[in-house]
Amino acid sequence: MNDLQGHDIEDLRVGMTATFSKTITEADIVLFAGVSGDGNAVHTNEEFAQGTPFKGRIAHGFLTASVISAAVANKLPGPGSIYLDQRMSFKAPVRPGDTVHATVHVREVQPERCRVLLETVCTVKGTVVIDGEALIKVGSSAKRQARAAATPA
Repeated sequence: MNDLQGHDIEDLRVGMTATFSKTITEADIVLFAGVSGDGNAVHTNEEFAQGTPFKGRIAHGFLTASVISAAVANKLPGPGSIYLDQRMSFKAPVRPGDTVHATVHVREVQPERCRVLLETVCTVKGTVVIDGEALIKVGSSAKRQARAAATPA
């Protein structure tokens, strides 16, 4: 573990899993629209959204995907990790009031590069709404110790 209680490369094993959950609120959608600049009416206008295939407003896809980022940052690998890449497919809509469960699962550990490949899945009420994978850079306790030993006192 690093000083922030995040996992180092030496701590990670294929099969490790963590989940982070968040209920998407009306405020989240409004704030995300403002911060991102994405004011698409399917997210912000119920009357318009009723006429879409979704039959009502939905959360922004990237707002939903941000729950994956929270799982990575807070759980696995945790604090100190750095996102390098994310691939994802949006499978189903998320509506205001839905609770998104983001699960990250270690698929591959790359010790020489201090990277970990994660399977990333978001579900709502058991339905997959996003699936994909992320490549994350993590620290190494062995490399920190080697640097500390090489530094003159």
